[in-house]
Amino acid sequence: MISRTVEFGLNAVREAALRAANGGELFEQVSSRLRRVVPFDGATWFATDPSTVLATLPVGVENIEEGHCDTFWEREHQVEDVLLFRDLARSQSGVGTLYQETAGTPERSARAREFLRPQGYGDELRAVFRTGSSTWGVVGLLRRQKRPEFTDQDTRVLSELGSGIADGLRRLAARQADDAAEDSAVGTLLYDSEGRMLSLDAAAYRWLGELVGREWGGTTTELRRATPELSMIFAAVTRAPMVAASREGSPAVSRIRARSGRWVVVHASSLHGLDGSAGPIAVTIGPARSSEIAPIIIEAYGLTPREQDITKAVARGLSNAEIAAVRHLSPLTVRDHLKAVFAKVGVSTRGELVAKLFADHYGPTIHAPGVASHAFF
Repeated sequence: MISRTVEFGLNAVREAALRAANGGELFEQVSSRLRRVVPFDGATWFATDPSTVLATLPVGVENIEEGHCDTFWEREHQVEDVLLFRDLARSQSGVGTLYQETAGTPERSARAREFLRPQGYGDELRAVFRTGSSTWGVVGLLRRQKRPEFTDQDTRVLSELGSGIADGLRRLAARQADDAAEDSAVGTLLYDSEGRMLSLDAAAYRWLGELVGREWGGTTTELRRATPELSMIFAAVTRAPMVAASREGSPAVSRIRARSGRWVVVHASSLHGLDGSAGPIAVTIGPARSSEIAPIIIEAYGLTPREQDITKAVARGLSNAEIAAVRHLSPLTVRDHLKAVFAKVGVSTRGELVAKLFADHYGPTIHAPGVASHAFF
């Protein structure tokens, strides 16, 4: 039975999750209100990609010592342990404590020995925030060794809050997608036949700034410098006339990872006058759609669409048998696909595969400059 006081606290947490203006505020406000109901001394809050249950922004970190954050997710993927987030995401309750899971012997847990104990923590209460089968975030609440372990009521409280916090994270993700759409106007540039930029609009100016950061000062000569991002734009410009003359079969397109972390796509095409005379080269620059990014991932590791699908299932913690059942394949076929994935990515275990996926596609996001501003104490 949850008391009226606790229920009041739960409502305050739910309200904070739904009213937050951004992810950092959501975690900070939820943490502040939750602490009054379930006392804790430290915490790790992460939003997750619902398709893979891997961490992304926003991030909230409370009272975690320097040096422990960098290895947090690598340990989560590569070390077999109790209460791993991927396992909690597939469990019925979605919540548990270290003491309960180890029958009162937390030293059995590598996380307790290598992460909690060195920082003076004893028990950990973990939970996932789900709506239906989608996990939108995770949390680990920590208590100092001198304090009592988390109770059954503590786990019930966090379980009660899971869907409310997930709704808040899902709402923010939708809002961020809308904001990104509003801030993703495609820019246009014009080049002459010698590859010299003639003009550009305001949107193109912003995209160039996002591509190379401070190195772009707004002068046309900078676009000829051999920085990787700018040289890829110039490569598309020089390719466009060959495409127009049917000397190249593939289009003049470049997909570029901006310094900001966002993928940008550049299209170049040769224009001509009404009389057929050669005109300038038009370049459009804007955000890459997921369908345009997918080929990069495929080419990076040489994964087939089926192998990518199985890799995502592994990230969610599914066994070969479970993957086979969901994808209507035989377990032997799944095993063969997984062996091929291991060989292409250069790993030998499922944990190494997920760690590699995280490091390549999610790690840069949560370790990017500015993320530290989401730490609160």
